Amino acid sequence: MILTTTPTIEGHPITEYRGVVTGEVIAGIDFVKDIAAGLTNFFGGRSGSYEEELIRARDSAIFEMQNRAQAAGANAVVGIDIDYEVLGSGNNMLMVAVSGTAVVIS
Repeated sequence: MILTTTPTIEGHPITEYRGVVTGEVIAGIDFVKDIAAGLTNFFGGRSGSYEEELIRARDSAIFEMQNRAQAAGANAVVGIDIDYEVLGSGNNMLMVAVSGTAVVIS
């Protein structure tokens, strides 16, 4: 399956549109990662634990969207958009939402 942020795929005309597909993940940041990130914030540098969590959440959301596209009979998703949001009373939840248009290409 081809996944792209562009509205078309060069050399592959779109023959059918199967609708909008999405993938959503809401991930909690645990206490240990929060402490490690707090130290990184204090001393400077990159937060590896938060970056890993972000990558896992994004990959899971993309995988979910791809599965929904396949279930709709698509062989590609175009116009993909990825959104990140912080949720929760203590901003300790991360939401990743991915959307695109499921299409059939030749």
